[in-house]
Amino acid sequence: MNPERFLTKREREIFELLIDNYDTIEIANLLNISEKTVRNHISNVIQKLGVKGRSQAILELIRIGELTLDKYS
Repeated sequence: MNPERFLTKREREIFELLIDNYDTIEIANLLNISEKTVRNHISNVIQKLGVKGRSQAILELIRIGELTLDKYS
């Protein structure tokens, strides 16, 4: 495992849930955090990647190997 991962543990949790088709409210409830905190994590990742939205962020995270779709194969 690469010690210099791009995503924090929480960012990874949130984006994995986004891939699983959970919305912001559901993610907040599952992780016991506020909706604003979920949106802030998503915004931080979008900004780090320099992309325009959640979908582009997910695609880029898969492209760079930060997320996988292995569990869906």
